[in-house]
Amino acid sequence: MNITGTHIAYLHTCHRKLWLFAHGIRMEHTSDIVAEGKLIGETSYPDRSKKYTELELDGIKIDFYDAKNKVIHEVKKTDKVEQAHIAQVKYYLYILSKNGIEGASALLEYPKMRQTQIVEWEEGDQTLVQGWVQEVKALISQENCPSLEKKSICRSCSYFDFCYATESADNELI
Repeated sequence: MNITGTHIAYLHTCHRKLWLFAHGIRMEHTSDIVAEGKLIGETSYPDRSKKYTELELDGIKIDFYDAKNKVIHEVKKTDKVEQAHIAQVKYYLYILSKNGIEGASALLEYPKMRQTQIVEWEEGDQTLVQGWVQEVKALISQENCPSLEKKSICRSCSYFDFCYATESADNELI
């Protein structure tokens, strides 16, 4: 199984979500929040697809890659799970490096917030990312789905209804 950027992002967001996603239980297509995020990505920079290329390597798909300047452009709706976004683009940088593309960097772009964050490959990142890959493999190879961990981001997750279907109405989220 190829590890994708989504696997790495979900590792840093929710282990249950990662396991479900890896086992073919996909809820993103039912989520208005995911649809809004896709719309933001598609409409915020309308000329970008003419300027940059889509790049697919080793199971990852980078929507906007500036080959001339070696910059990944990753558009996100909000920075609520910023560490997951950083991990995702670090994984992309790792895959680029594995394929002989050295010295690349990434821009996390949050158009609704009018913010941009530069993410660069740093010393020690290779070991860090390789650890994430092993952690993803270990989690998704577990026989049973990880237990529900109630987090503040749950309400905006596409898996919310799936995870909380059996919760009682008085069971509060943090």
